[in-house]
Amino acid sequence: MKKFRGIFIKNEHEIELMRVANGMTAAILDELVANVRPGVSTMFFDELARKMCSDMGVTPNFLNYCGYPFAVCCSVNETLIHGFPSRDIILKEGDIISFDMGVNYQGFNGDSARTAFCGEVSEEARHLSEVTRHCLELGIEAARPGNNLYAISAAVQRYAEAEGLHVVRDFVGHGVGASLHEKPEVPNFVPRGGMIDGVPGGPPLKPGMVLAIEPMLAIGTHEVEIMPDGWTTKMKDRSLSAHWEHTVAIHSDGAEILSLSSNFRK
Repeated sequence: MKKFRGIFIKNEHEIELMRVANGMTAAILDELVANVRPGVSTMFFDELARKMCSDMGVTPNFLNYCGYPFAVCCSVNETLIHGFPSRDIILKEGDIISFDMGVNYQGFNGDSARTAFCGEVSEEARHLSEVTRHCLELGIEAARPGNNLYAISAAVQRYAEAEGLHVVRDFVGHGVGASLHEKPEVPNFVPRGGMIDGVPGGPPLKPGMVLAIEPMLAIGTHEVEIMPDGWTTKMKDRSLSAHWEHTVAIHSDGAEILSLSSNFRK
Protein backbone atom coordinates (compact mmCIF):
# COMPACT_ATOMS: atom_id res chain seq x y z
CA MET A 1 0.00 0.00 0.00
CA LYS A 2 1.42 3.37 -1.05
CA LYS A 3 0.56 6.90 0.00
CA PHE A 4 -0.18 9.99 -2.09
CA ARG A 5 -0.69 13.24 -0.16
CA GLY A 6 -1.54 11.20 2.91
CA ILE A 7 -4.06 9.11 0.95
CA PHE A 8 -3.54 5.34 0.86
CA ILE A 9 -3.29 3.91 -2.66
CA LYS A 10 -4.44 0.29 -2.69
CA ASN A 11 -2.97 -2.46 -4.83
CA GLU A 12 -5.15 -5.01 -6.64
CA HIS A 13 -4.92 -7.58 -3.83
CA GLU A 14 -6.13 -5.04 -1.30
CA ILE A 15 -8.94 -3.93 -3.61
CA GLU A 16 -10.00 -7.57 -4.01
CA LEU A 17 -10.25 -7.94 -0.23
CA MET A 18 -12.39 -4.81 -0.23
CA ARG A 19 -14.61 -6.26 -2.97
CA VAL A 20 -15.33 -9.18 -0.66
CA ALA A 21 -15.88 -6.98 2.41
CA ASN A 22 -18.19 -4.68 0.51
CA GLY A 23 -19.97 -7.56 -1.21
CA MET A 24 -20.76 -9.00 2.21
CA THR A 25 -21.94 -5.61 3.39
CA ALA A 26 -24.23 -5.29 0.38
CA ALA A 27 -25.66 -8.79 0.90
CA ILE A 28 -26.54 -7.89 4.49
CA LEU A 29 -28.13 -4.61 3.37
CA ASP A 30 -30.19 -6.56 0.82
CA GLU A 31 -31.68 -8.57 3.69
CA LEU A 32 -32.25 -5.55 5.90
CA VAL A 33 -34.13 -3.73 3.15
CA ALA A 34 -36.14 -6.85 2.30
CA ASN A 35 -37.40 -6.99 5.90
CA VAL A 36 -38.63 -3.39 6.11
CA ARG A 37 -42.34 -3.47 6.91
CA PRO A 38 -44.77 -1.93 9.39
CA GLY A 39 -44.56 -3.36 12.91
CA VAL A 40 -40.85 -4.24 12.86
CA SER A 41 -38.60 -2.69 15.50
CA THR A 42 -35.27 -1.24 14.42
CA MET A 43 -33.51 -3.58 16.88
CA PHE A 44 -34.58 -6.47 14.63
CA PHE A 45 -32.25 -5.16 11.91
CA ASP A 46 -29.27 -4.98 14.25
CA GLU A 47 -29.89 -8.56 15.38
CA LEU A 48 -30.24 -9.73 11.77
CA ALA A 49 -27.01 -8.00 10.73
CA ARG A 50 -25.08 -9.50 13.63
CA LYS A 51 -26.35 -12.99 12.82
CA MET A 52 -25.40 -12.62 9.16
CA CYS A 53 -21.93 -11.37 10.10
CA SER A 54 -21.51 -14.37 12.39
CA ASP A 55 -22.63 -16.73 9.63
CA MET A 56 -20.15 -15.11 7.23
CA GLY A 57 -17.33 -15.25 9.78
CA VAL A 58 -16.72 -11.50 9.76
CA THR A 59 -16.93 -8.63 12.22
CA PRO A 60 -19.42 -5.75 11.94
CA ASN A 61 -17.00 -2.85 11.83
CA PHE A 62 -19.35 -0.24 13.30
CA LEU A 63 -19.76 -2.26 16.52
CA ASN A 64 -17.70 -0.52 19.26
CA TYR A 65 -16.15 1.85 16.69
CA CYS A 66 -15.34 4.97 18.75
CA GLY A 67 -17.83 3.57 21.27
CA TYR A 68 -20.78 3.05 18.89
CA PRO A 69 -22.72 0.21 20.58
CA PHE A 70 -24.45 -1.43 17.60
CA ALA A 71 -23.66 -3.18 14.31
CA VAL A 72 -25.99 -1.04 12.17
CA CYS A 73 -27.13 2.56 12.11
CA CYS A 74 -30.94 2.62 11.71
CA SER A 75 -32.06 6.18 11.00
CA VAL A 76 -35.80 6.80 10.62
CA ASN A 77 -37.40 9.84 8.92
CA GLU A 78 -35.82 13.01 10.38
CA THR A 79 -32.88 11.03 11.80
CA LEU A 80 -30.09 11.54 9.30
CA ILE A 81 -27.39 9.14 10.49
CA HIS A 82 -26.14 7.12 13.46
CA GLY A 83 -29.61 6.21 14.70
CA PHE A 84 -29.48 3.66 17.54
CA PRO A 85 -31.48 0.49 16.89
CA SER A 86 -34.20 0.14 19.53
CA ARG A 87 -37.03 -2.18 20.49
CA ASP A 88 -39.07 0.96 21.12
CA ILE A 89 -38.76 2.32 17.57
CA ILE A 90 -41.40 0.48 15.56
CA LEU A 91 -41.66 1.11 11.83
CA LYS A 92 -45.02 2.27 10.54
CA GLU A 93 -46.53 2.73 7.11
CA GLY A 94 -45.01 5.72 5.34
CA ASP A 95 -41.70 5.77 7.24
CA ILE A 96 -38.35 5.90 5.49
CA ILE A 97 -35.32 4.30 7.10
CA SER A 98 -31.64 4.59 6.25
CA PHE A 99 -29.32 1.69 7.03
CA ASP A 100 -25.56 2.28 7.27
CA MET A 101 -23.11 -0.50 8.07
CA GLY A 102 -19.98 -2.35 7.09
CA VAL A 103 -17.90 -5.42 7.82
CA ASN A 104 -14.21 -6.10 8.30
CA TYR A 105 -12.80 -8.92 6.16
CA GLN A 106 -9.15 -9.93 6.56
CA GLY A 107 -8.27 -6.46 7.80
CA PHE A 108 -10.14 -4.42 5.18
CA ASN A 109 -13.45 -2.64 5.49
CA GLY A 110 -16.75 -2.43 3.68
CA ASP A 111 -19.05 0.57 4.08
CA SER A 112 -22.41 1.26 2.44
CA ALA A 113 -25.79 2.86 3.15
CA ARG A 114 -29.29 2.75 1.68
CA THR A 115 -32.63 4.40 2.30
CA ALA A 116 -35.68 2.11 2.22
CA PHE A 117 -39.43 2.67 2.23
CA CYS A 118 -41.84 1.17 4.74
CA GLY A 119 -44.96 0.46 2.68
CA GLU A 120 -46.36 3.36 0.70
CA VAL A 121 -44.52 6.62 1.30
CA SER A 122 -45.28 10.19 0.32
CA GLU A 123 -44.18 11.57 -3.04
CA GLU A 124 -41.99 13.99 -1.10
CA ALA A 125 -40.17 11.12 0.64
CA ARG A 126 -39.82 9.15 -2.59
CA HIS A 127 -38.40 12.17 -4.41
CA LEU A 128 -35.93 12.79 -1.58
CA SER A 129 -34.56 9.25 -1.68
CA GLU A 130 -34.47 9.04 -5.47
CA VAL A 131 -32.61 12.34 -5.78
CA THR A 132 -30.13 11.29 -3.08
CA ARG A 133 -29.50 8.02 -4.88
CA HIS A 134 -29.03 9.80 -8.21
CA CYS A 135 -26.60 12.21 -6.54
CA LEU A 136 -24.59 9.15 -5.52
CA GLU A 137 -24.60 7.90 -9.10
CA LEU A 138 -23.44 11.28 -10.39
CA GLY A 139 -20.70 11.43 -7.75
CA ILE A 140 -19.47 7.99 -8.79
CA GLU A 141 -19.42 9.05 -12.46
CA ALA A 142 -17.20 11.99 -11.51
CA ALA A 143 -14.76 9.76 -9.57
CA ARG A 144 -12.23 9.23 -12.33
CA PRO A 145 -8.59 10.09 -13.01
CA GLY A 146 -8.29 13.49 -14.65
CA ASN A 147 -10.75 14.97 -12.18
CA ASN A 148 -10.02 16.42 -8.79
CA LEU A 149 -11.79 15.32 -5.62
CA TYR A 150 -14.26 18.19 -5.58
CA ALA A 151 -15.59 17.13 -8.96
CA ILE A 152 -17.48 14.50 -6.93
CA SER A 153 -18.68 17.20 -4.54
CA ALA A 154 -19.78 19.49 -7.36
CA ALA A 155 -21.74 16.73 -9.10
CA VAL A 156 -23.68 15.92 -5.92
CA GLN A 157 -24.33 19.51 -4.89
CA ARG A 158 -25.37 20.71 -8.33
CA TYR A 159 -28.06 18.07 -8.81
CA ALA A 160 -29.34 18.15 -5.22
CA GLU A 161 -29.83 21.90 -5.22
CA ALA A 162 -31.38 21.87 -8.69
CA GLU A 163 -33.98 19.48 -7.26
CA GLY A 164 -34.69 21.83 -4.35
CA LEU A 165 -33.01 19.72 -1.66
CA HIS A 166 -30.40 20.63 0.93
CA VAL A 167 -26.94 19.08 1.25
CA VAL A 168 -25.84 18.31 4.80
CA ARG A 169 -22.47 19.92 5.51
CA ASP A 170 -21.56 18.57 8.94
CA PHE A 171 -20.91 15.02 7.70
CA VAL A 172 -19.02 13.89 4.60
CA GLY A 173 -17.72 10.84 2.77
CA HIS A 174 -14.19 9.57 3.23
CA GLY A 175 -11.42 7.29 2.17
CA VAL A 176 -11.72 3.71 3.39
CA GLY A 177 -9.41 0.71 3.56
CA ALA A 178 -7.60 -0.93 6.46
CA SER A 179 -9.19 1.84 8.55
CA LEU A 180 -12.89 2.58 8.33
CA HIS A 181 -12.19 6.30 7.94
CA GLU A 182 -9.13 7.40 6.00
CA LYS A 183 -8.10 10.50 4.09
CA PRO A 184 -9.44 12.24 2.10
CA GLU A 185 -12.73 13.66 3.27
CA VAL A 186 -15.27 13.62 0.42
CA PRO A 187 -17.75 16.45 0.96
CA ASN A 188 -21.09 16.53 -0.82
CA PHE A 189 -20.61 20.23 -1.52
CA VAL A 190 -17.71 22.26 -2.86
CA PRO A 191 -15.96 23.86 0.12
CA ARG A 192 -15.20 27.56 0.19
CA GLY A 193 -12.28 28.17 -2.15
CA GLY A 194 -12.73 24.73 -3.71
CA MET A 195 -13.23 26.05 -7.26
CA ILE A 196 -10.10 27.12 -9.11
CA ASP A 197 -10.72 29.10 -12.32
CA GLY A 198 -14.13 27.48 -12.53
CA VAL A 199 -12.79 23.93 -12.09
CA PRO A 200 -13.38 21.88 -8.92
CA GLY A 201 -10.16 21.55 -6.95
CA GLY A 202 -8.94 19.25 -4.22
CA PRO A 203 -6.48 16.36 -4.53
CA PRO A 204 -6.29 14.79 -8.00
CA LEU A 205 -8.05 11.44 -8.22
CA LYS A 206 -5.64 8.56 -8.82
CA PRO A 207 -6.06 4.86 -9.61
CA GLY A 208 -5.93 2.86 -6.39
CA MET A 209 -7.86 5.36 -4.30
CA VAL A 210 -10.86 3.84 -2.54
CA LEU A 211 -13.59 6.24 -1.45
CA ALA A 212 -16.87 6.01 0.42
CA ILE A 213 -19.12 8.45 -1.42
CA GLU A 214 -22.24 9.18 0.62
CA PRO A 215 -24.70 11.95 -0.20
CA MET A 216 -26.89 13.02 2.73
CA LEU A 217 -29.81 15.26 1.79
CA ALA A 218 -32.78 16.79 3.56
CA ILE A 219 -36.04 18.44 2.57
CA GLY A 220 -35.66 21.33 5.01
CA THR A 221 -32.43 23.09 5.93
CA HIS A 222 -28.99 21.47 6.04
CA GLU A 223 -28.61 22.01 9.79
CA VAL A 224 -28.39 19.00 12.13
CA GLU A 225 -28.63 18.34 15.85
CA ILE A 226 -26.86 15.56 17.76
CA MET A 227 -28.97 13.92 20.45
CA PRO A 228 -27.87 13.39 24.08
CA ASP A 229 -26.63 9.86 23.31
CA GLY A 230 -23.78 11.55 21.41
CA TRP A 231 -24.52 9.69 18.17
CA THR A 232 -28.07 9.96 16.87
CA THR A 233 -28.14 12.88 14.44
CA LYS A 234 -31.46 14.47 13.49
CA MET A 235 -32.28 17.30 11.16
CA LYS A 236 -32.60 20.41 13.29
CA ASP A 237 -35.97 21.31 11.75
CA ARG A 238 -37.07 17.62 11.93
CA SER A 239 -37.57 17.41 8.17
CA LEU A 240 -37.13 14.15 6.28
CA SER A 241 -33.60 13.07 5.36
CA ALA A 242 -32.03 10.38 3.18
CA HIS A 243 -28.62 8.72 2.95
CA TRP A 244 -27.10 6.61 0.17
CA GLU A 245 -23.50 5.35 0.09
CA HIS A 246 -21.22 3.16 -2.00
CA THR A 247 -17.57 2.30 -1.60
CA VAL A 248 -15.80 2.72 -4.94
CA ALA A 249 -12.31 1.94 -6.21
CA ILE A 250 -10.83 4.30 -8.76
CA HIS A 251 -9.23 2.67 -11.79
CA SER A 252 -7.63 4.18 -14.88
CA ASP A 253 -10.98 4.08 -16.72
CA GLY A 254 -13.25 5.26 -13.88
CA ALA A 255 -14.80 4.08 -10.64
CA GLU A 256 -15.78 0.51 -9.76
CA ILE A 257 -18.58 0.10 -7.23
CA LEU A 258 -17.30 -2.42 -4.68
CA SER A 259 -20.42 -2.47 -2.49
CA LEU A 260 -22.53 -4.66 -4.77
CA SER A 261 -23.98 -7.93 -3.47
CA SER A 262 -22.71 -9.64 -6.62
CA ASN A 263 -19.24 -9.32 -5.07
CA PHE A 264 -20.29 -11.66 -2.25
CA ARG A 265 -19.49 -15.26 -3.03
CA LYS A 266 -20.70 -17.81 -0.50
